[in-house]
Amino acid sequence: MKLDARLNLFVTLVAIFMTCLVVGDLVGGKVTSFELFGHVFPFSVGQIAFPVTFILTDILNEFYGRNVVRRITFLAFGMVSLTFVIVYASGALPWWPEAMKPTWGGVKPSQFEAVFTQATRIQLSSMAAFLIANLVDIAAFFYIKKATGNRMLWLRATGSTAISQLIDTFLITALAFGNQLTFEQYISIVLTSYAIKLAAAIGVTPIIYALHELIERRYGIPPAPPEAESAEIS
Repeated sequence: MKLDARLNLFVTLVAIFMTCLVVGDLVGGKVTSFELFGHVFPFSVGQIAFPVTFILTDILNEFYGRNVVRRITFLAFGMVSLTFVIVYASGALPWWPEAMKPTWGGVKPSQFEAVFTQATRIQLSSMAAFLIANLVDIAAFFYIKKATGNRMLWLRATGSTAISQLIDTFLITALAFGNQLTFEQYISIVLTSYAIKLAAAIGVTPIIYALHELIERRYGIPPAPPEAESAEIS
C-alpha cells in the first residue's frame, strides 16, 4: 500500500506526538530549577518534551480537525496507559540473582524501582492532567478558529495552549506533588511551570507558522475548514 502525502504526514506527526508524550511522562519525576533575579524557580524536566506536543496538537487540529485530534488524544492516553502497564509488569518480575550482587554493573533493583515503579503517583497524575487539558485545548482551538476563520493562527494556537496548560499545571502539580509541598511551594512550582509552558507556547508560534506554510506548500494539504469537525486523512 502506498501512503499519500496527507496520510504519510498524519502518521509521522502522530508518531512524534506519542513519543514526546511517553518520554515526557517517563522523565517527569525529576525536578530541576533555574535561578533568575536571585529567586530559584523549580520545574519538572518532563516539560522539555511538552512544547513539541503543543505544536503537534495545534497542527493536527488545524489540518485534520478536532474530531481526529480527539481520537489521537484518547489513543495517546491508551498508549501511556500501556506503557504504565508494561513498566509495572516488568517491575513485578523477579530479578536475576546475579543482578542482586554488589558486583553487578548493570541497573540495580533499587535504581529501577526509584526511576519507574516509585513514580506511580506522578505517572497517573500526568495521564489524568494530559487527558483533561488536551481535550480543553482541542475545544478552545476549534471554537477560536470557528470564530476567526483561517485568520490569526497565532491566536488559536497560543490562546488554546494558554487555557489548557493552566488547567494542566494546576492539576498535575496538585495530584503528583500536593501532599509533599507547602502551599507556598505549590504556588511557586505552578507559577514557574505555567510561565515556562506559556513562554514555550509563544516561542513556538513561528515554528507553527513555518510548519503550516510547509504543509500547505510542500504537501499541498489545505487546512480543515473552520466549521469542519474533521477533515479527510487520506
